[in-house]
Amino acid sequence: MLVNFQTILKDADEKGYAVPAFNVYNMETVMGVIAAAEEQRSPVIIQFYSRLATTGFVDYLAPIILKAAEKASVPVCIHLDHGAGFEPAAIALKNGATGIMVDFSKLDMDENIANTKKAVDILSVMNIGVEGEIGHIGAAADGVPTDYTTVEEAKKYVDGTGVAALAVAVGTAHGRYKQAPVLQIERIKAIKDEVKIPLVLHGGSGVPDDQIKLAVAAGIRKINFGTDLCYSFLDSVFNVDRKIYAIDLFMKEPIEAVKNFAVSKIQLLGANERV
Repeated sequence: MLVNFQTILKDADEKGYAVPAFNVYNMETVMGVIAAAEEQRSPVIIQFYSRLATTGFVDYLAPIILKAAEKASVPVCIHLDHGAGFEPAAIALKNGATGIMVDFSKLDMDENIANTKKAVDILSVMNIGVEGEIGHIGAAADGVPTDYTTVEEAKKYVDGTGVAALAVAVGTAHGRYKQAPVLQIERIKAIKDEVKIPLVLHGGSGVPDDQIKLAVAAGIRKINFGTDLCYSFLDSVFNVDRKIYAIDLFMKEPIEAVKNFAVSKIQLLGANERV
C-alpha cells in the first residue's frame, strides 16, 4: 500500500525501530526489495537519487515503483533522495513520490533553512513530508568525516523549517568506506532528545551491525542503503551462467540476491513483523 513519508516514519518513531530506505535503479531491484518487505511484513521506503529525476530515467522507473507499491500489502513510501533543488522535487512529485528530500546542505545555514522551509510550505499542501539535511554528508572515498551536526544546529534547523525528518552528520558517508566508520551515538541521542522528530542516517552501507543497532536505539528512524544494494545486484549478475540469455530467467538470481540483502537490513533495523 502506498503511504506518505510522515506516516511510514510515525510508527517507527513510536515503536523504536528504523525503516529501511533502499535506492533502486531498475525493475529487478524494485522486485527484490518488495519481495523482502512482503516476506518480512516490513514497511519500506523505496527511493531514487536526484539525478535519476533530472536525466529522465525516473520517467521509466517510477511507474514500476508505483505499481509495486500499490500492489504491496505492506506500507511503501516512494521517496526522492538528495533532491538537488526544486526541479527534481517537482519531477519526483509528478512521478508519484510520497516523500521528498531536498538537500541544500552545501549552502550556509540560513540559506539552507530558507530553501528547505519553502519546500516544506509547498509540499505540506499535498500532505507530503520533507526530509532535510544539515552537516553535509560527503563521500566515503574522501575518508570518514568528523564534522558532526551539533544539537544547536539541529534545533535551529528543525524549528526554522518544519521538516518531517532530519538527516544528520554523525560519522557516515556515501559509498564504500576505506575504514569502518565510528558513529557518534551520544550525539544522535542528544539531537533526538532536543528536536524530537525522526532522524535519518545516510551512508548505511558498510556500517557495522552493532553500530546500526545502537544508532536505532538512540533515535535513528530511517537508514539509507544504496551502495551495498547495488553490489548485491551486480555481484549476482556477474555470476549468472551466460548460457541463460532470456533476461527474465537471467535476472532470477540477481532479484533473489537483492531480496536477501534487503531481508538482512530489515531484520537488523527491527522493521520485520511490524505490519
